[in-house]
Amino acid sequence: MSTVKIKFIDKTKSQFYQTVKRKVDQYFVDNNLSKHANGLMYFKSFFYISIFIGSYLLIMLGNFSTSAMLGLCILHGMCAAFIGFNVCHDAIHGAYSSNNTINKIFSYLFNIIGANAYVWSITHNVVHHTFTNIPGHDEDIEVAPGLLRMSPTDEIKKIQRYQHFYAFLLYSFASISWVFRKDYKKFFQKRIGNYDNTKHPQFELFRLIFFKAVYYVLFIVIPLFFLQITWWQFIIGFVVMHMAEGLVLGLVFQLAHVVEGTDFPISDEDGNIEEAWAVHQMQTTANFCRKSFWATWLCGGLNMQVEHHLFPKICHIHYPYISEIVKQTALEFNVPYIENDTFLGALKSHYVTLKKFGIDAQLSSNLT
Repeated sequence: MSTVKIKFIDKTKSQFYQTVKRKVDQYFVDNNLSKHANGLMYFKSFFYISIFIGSYLLIMLGNFSTSAMLGLCILHGMCAAFIGFNVCHDAIHGAYSSNNTINKIFSYLFNIIGANAYVWSITHNVVHHTFTNIPGHDEDIEVAPGLLRMSPTDEIKKIQRYQHFYAFLLYSFASISWVFRKDYKKFFQKRIGNYDNTKHPQFELFRLIFFKAVYYVLFIVIPLFFLQITWWQFIIGFVVMHMAEGLVLGLVFQLAHVVEGTDFPISDEDGNIEEAWAVHQMQTTANFCRKSFWATWLCGGLNMQVEHHLFPKICHIHYPYISEIVKQTALEFNVPYIENDTFLGALKSHYVTLKKFGIDAQLSSNLT
C-alpha cells in the first residue's frame, strides 16, 4: 500500500472525455431519456429481489431432497451476486434514481446480502474508480496477497506459478470473506491506497455492526433454529451458497481489469501518472459480451465496465446504447477500447494473464 498521492497529468491535453461526454449527453437529449432507471430496470430489480426472497423462503421450508436444497443454496448465492450487480451497484453510485432517498433504500439491500454499502462506497466508488489498476492504490487487484499475483509489481511467491489453476477456487471464497472479514478490515484500515480512511461518521460503525448482525441472524441463527438439519449440513449449505456467490463476483470483477491488454501503470516518484484520467480508465478497463442481452441482464452492465468507469452516474440499463458512442469516439481519438466478444474469450484472457504473471514470478524467483 502506497502513501504517495496520485496525480493525473494530461500532457497531451486530450479532448477524448469532453467529446465522448458531450456525445453521450446529446444521446439522452435527442431521445428524451433520463440517465436513471427505466421500466426495464425496475422490472429487473423486482425479478432478482423476488428470486432472492423466494429461494430463501423455499430453503426455510426445508421440504426438499438434499440435492434440491443444495440447488436452492446455489441459486440463492448467485442471486445475491446478481442483486449486488443489478440493483445495489447502481444505487450506491447514485445512478439508480435522481432521488437520493430511492438510491439509499436500494443500497441497503447491499447490507442484507452481507456486505456494507458505506465501506463499498469508499473502496469502490472513490478508490477503485479513481486509481484503477494502479498497484499499491487500487486494492481491487490485491486479491489474496501472496497467493495471487494480479499485477506485474506484486510480491513474488513460488506458489504463484500455479495460480492459473487455483485462482478460481480462491474467488469462490470472496463472498464468505466479505461477510466475516473484509468490511471490518476496510472500515478500521487507516489508509486505503492514499485515501485517508480514519474519519467515519459514528453512525456508520453502528450500521456496520447492526446490519452484519441482521445478516448473521437471517442466514445463520434462523436456519439453525428452524431447519431440521445437523450443524454440518448447515455448514455445507452455507459454504456452497457463498462459493456460488463468490465465484460469480470474482469472475465478473476480474474479467474487467485483469485480462490481456489492460495496463497496470506505475506513477513516478512524485506520484504522477502522465495520462488523462479518462484515457487511464480506457487503458485499464475491459468489456466482455458487450452485445449480449443476457450478459448485461445477469451482470448489471458490469460486462461493460468501460462505459461504467467513464459514466458511473448513468444507470447500467443504458450502457448497451451508449457503448457504440464510446467505442467510436475512442477510435476517433486513438484511445484503447479493450473488449472480448464472448464470456469464454474473456475467461481465457484472464487465465492467460494469470498464467503470465505466474510465469514471470517463477522466472524472477529462479533469477534470484
